[in-house]
Amino acid sequence: MRIAVLGTGYVGLSTGVCLAEIGHHVICIDVDERKIATLKQGKSPIYEPGLEELLIKNSSAGRLAFTSSHKYGLNDADIIIIAVGTPQSDDGRADLKYIEQASKDLAEHIVRDSIVVIKSTVPIGTNDYVKQLLLGQLKNKVKIRMVSNPEFLRQGSAIQDTLKADRIIIGCEDIEASNIIQEMYRPLNVPFLLTDTRSAEMIKYASNAFLAMKISFINGIANLCEAVGADVVDVSKGMGLDKRIGSAFLNAGIGYGGSCFPKDVKALLHTSKEHGMPLSLLEQTIAINEKQQEFLVKKALDRFGTLTGKKIGILGLSFKPETDDMREAPSIRISRALTALGAEVTAYDPVAITNARQVIGDIITYTDAPIKAANGADALFIVTEWEEFRKLEFEAILGVMKNRIIFDGRNCLDEEDLRECGTIEYYSVGRPNVILKRDD
Repeated sequence: MRIAVLGTGYVGLSTGVCLAEIGHHVICIDVDERKIATLKQGKSPIYEPGLEELLIKNSSAGRLAFTSSHKYGLNDADIIIIAVGTPQSDDGRADLKYIEQASKDLAEHIVRDSIVVIKSTVPIGTNDYVKQLLLGQLKNKVKIRMVSNPEFLRQGSAIQDTLKADRIIIGCEDIEASNIIQEMYRPLNVPFLLTDTRSAEMIKYASNAFLAMKISFINGIANLCEAVGADVVDVSKGMGLDKRIGSAFLNAGIGYGGSCFPKDVKALLHTSKEHGMPLSLLEQTIAINEKQQEFLVKKALDRFGTLTGKKIGILGLSFKPETDDMREAPSIRISRALTALGAEVTAYDPVAITNARQVIGDIITYTDAPIKAANGADALFIVTEWEEFRKLEFEAILGVMKNRIIFDGRNCLDEEDLRECGTIEYYSVGRPNVILKRDD
C-alpha cells in the first residue's frame, strides 16, 4: 500500500518506519525542513532504540521516503495517517492547532479518494470534527473516509510496541475502510478490535489514565508502607501475582512523566468536567504524582535539616530509560526544588543532557560520567532507572562522595550489593531505610 504519514515525532516516525518494514511504501511529511534533511541522511532526530537501523534499511530499500512538500507526499497516497502532536493547553484540554493545520494541508493537497487515519491522541469527537474541516475546505472533489487508530507506544520500546503490539484498535463507521486498515496491519499478526470512532478515541485516553492511576496508587501505598513499616516491593509483588491486578505499572517511585500520561490524564479530566461527569479519581492521580516528584527532596531535607550549600549528584534526567525525552520529567521539578533550597546540583544522563539543558537550563551543572556527578557530593539522587546505573561499581561511587548517602527514587539498586559497600545510608521509596556503619 502507498501510505503518507503527517508528522515525524515519536509516533509518526516509528509508525512510518515500521509500516515500511512490513512491506508498504511510506512517505513521511513534516514542515520542519531541518528534520527532513536529517532524516534523508539516514539519521533519526530522536533517540529511540532500533529506530535508526530500520530507517536506514527501509530508505535504502526504496520503501521509505521523507519530504516537506504536502503536494508531493500526498500525490500517490491511498492512506494518510495523521500523527502530529496534541500538546496540553493551559486549561488542561488538548490543543488541536496541529491537527487543524494538518486538516487544512490535507484539504488543499488531496487529489484522490483517501482514507484519513488519526493516530494522534485526540479528544473524543475529533475524527468527526476533522472530517467536517476536510469536507468544508477540500480543493478537489474526492471521497474522504475517517478512521481512528490510536497508538499505544512506549518511548524506549516504540519499535517493538509497533511490530509486536498487544492489539490494534480501529474505529470506523465505514466497513470497507476498516477492512483496508486491517489489511495494512495484517503482516503484524496482531489482534484487532473494531469499534466506532468515539469509542476508539476513548480507549486511548482511558488506557493511559488507568495506567497513570496504577502508578499513583502504588506510590500512595509506598508512602503508607513507610509510615507503617512495610516493604512496598513485597507488597507490589504480592498484588501483581493476582491475575486480576497484574504487576505492570506497580513499581513505586517518584511518579510518571513523559509526553503522554500527564497531558492525557488532564485532557480526559477536562473532558469529564466539560460533560458534567467529573472523574475525581483523575484529580487524585494528578495530585499524588505532583507531590511524589519532590519526594526525594523532602527525604533529603528530613535527613540534613537544610540543603543550603549541600552538593547533590543526580543520576538520570530523562523521564524514563531508553529515551532522551525531557517532557514532564521528574528531574525538572527535583532540580528546581533543590537549587531553590540552596543546593549545588551536578547531573549525569546517558543521552538526555542536550535536551535537559534546554529545559532545566544552567541552574545545575552537567557532567559526562556518573562518578563525576558523585564527586564530593553530600548525597546522590537516582532519578531515572537506566540499566547503566544498576551495574555501577558503587564502592567506587561512594568512595568519591563527601557523605555516603543515596536517595533512590526508582528502587532500582540492590540493597544487598549496597550493604557490601560498608558505611552507607540508603533511602528508597516505600522500603525501610538501610543505614550501615563500617563495623556493622
